Amino acid sequence: MSSERIRTGSGPACDRPWPLHSIAQTRALEALPVVGGQTLMQSAGLALAKLTLALVPHAKTLWVACGPGNNGGDGLEAAAHLQRWGKQVRVSLAHDPKQAPSDARQAWTAAQAAGVACTDSAPLEYDACLDAMFGIGTARPLSGAYADWAQRMNDSAAPTIAVDIPSGLHADTGSVTELHVVAAYTLSLLTLKPGLFTGSGRDACGEIWFNNLGVVEQGPAYALLQGPGAPTSRQHASHKGSYGDVCIVGGTTGMTGAALLAGRSALHGGAGRVFICPLGASAPSLDAAQPELMFRSFAELDCKYMTLVAGCGGGQAIREFLPQMLREARQLVLDADALNRTAEDPVLQQLVAQRPSGSTVMTPHPLEAARLLGCGSAHIQADRLAAAQALAQRFQCVVVLKGSGSIIATPGHIPHLNPTGNARLASAATGDVLAGLIGARLASGQTALHAACDSVYQHGLAADHWPGPVLNASALCQWK
Repeated sequence: MSSERIRTGSGPACDRPWPLHSIAQTRALEALPVVGGQTLMQSAGLALAKLTLALVPHAKTLWVACGPGNNGGDGLEAAAHLQRWGKQVRVSLAHDPKQAPSDARQAWTAAQAAGVACTDSAPLEYDACLDAMFGIGTARPLSGAYADWAQRMNDSAAPTIAVDIPSGLHADTGSVTELHVVAAYTLSLLTLKPGLFTGSGRDACGEIWFNNLGVVEQGPAYALLQGPGAPTSRQHASHKGSYGDVCIVGGTTGMTGAALLAGRSALHGGAGRVFICPLGASAPSLDAAQPELMFRSFAELDCKYMTLVAGCGGGQAIREFLPQMLREARQLVLDADALNRTAEDPVLQQLVAQRPSGSTVMTPHPLEAARLLGCGSAHIQADRLAAAQALAQRFQCVVVLKGSGSIIATPGHIPHLNPTGNARLASAATGDVLAGLIGARLASGQTALHAACDSVYQHGLAADHWPGPVLNASALCQWK
């Protein structure tokens, strides 16, 4: 029953998918009284104490800030072990431990028996801290002593280890209260929660570890943490026609670069042939940096046999061509201005929803998603999984909701959360690169869901592995 590292500060540590479970599912598992001869709280405390020793082996004084519920009980169990193992442990309690749940009361008794010092204030100095204030059961703002302790943790240079989730983080959605703990490490207990990997969760959790506490059978997943795609190889007896044609429709006046970058990405992503259909009045006919790209007018396209990537730098000009693309394109990636124009027009929305199953991928960022759903971007970010699923259901297609912890949703399937990527992708045209890459994978024969999942993973992995602090789209589109 050892803890396993799921995500480091620079990207995923595990090379396989992981099931994620909701608060309700985790609560159901918490009803198990005893696993392997111990209560779940006893197992959690031991796992937390062992990981603390591994992460901060030289820490002498440990501060454990405990809340009034089971999360605080986990902290007390860990405190007892750490005190017995020779650490100086200081526990802070802002509640009467005799009023806590029964398992937490027993944990308090064990901590007292081990000689742990318990007070109602925080120590002035400590080498590391355990945030055991609030777990999955609270969504209310931190207040009183808990707010003071959270602020002290965030202001201190000493590392904080969050017990299950950082206090103030919503385990299902990744949204946070205004004041919340920003941990260096998080040990997720019993189940992995989706909120650790999307929205503000990534910034709040730091390095993520997991211990299932011996509960192997956890039931159906609420969501799936995406792993890397299966390795691919090309048969010797293949040719450019084996990997499909991609056409980028976009690049109006002043935004031609967006279409070119999407095209270069599709080319480096493995498409057999890549065409650019620029919409600007003075469109180029050659990309000197990538002369393999071919240029066509929209009238020259045969949409029925092509994978189209629509909207990269499309501006208002893309509106004229969307009805035909939506009716005729064999496969279609809708990005950027194609999404904005669709959000403005109920007829276009209906055409998207009527396209054949598995033929369309939409790639909105939160503001574009908000326009498509007729709400504000704050509403999208408050529950990214629900928003992605609502978009997928409404438009009957695969949706990539971009952002920290991008979400891939499609009707009839649980959503996938992407563990790769970082703020290096916060740069102009990186989304165009992603759209082109998805187009290439669609053209080569992948299903829409697999094309989206694998492309988002690879796109983010490039940022995780990039050697410098700045990554621009031109470099990104050539990364393998």
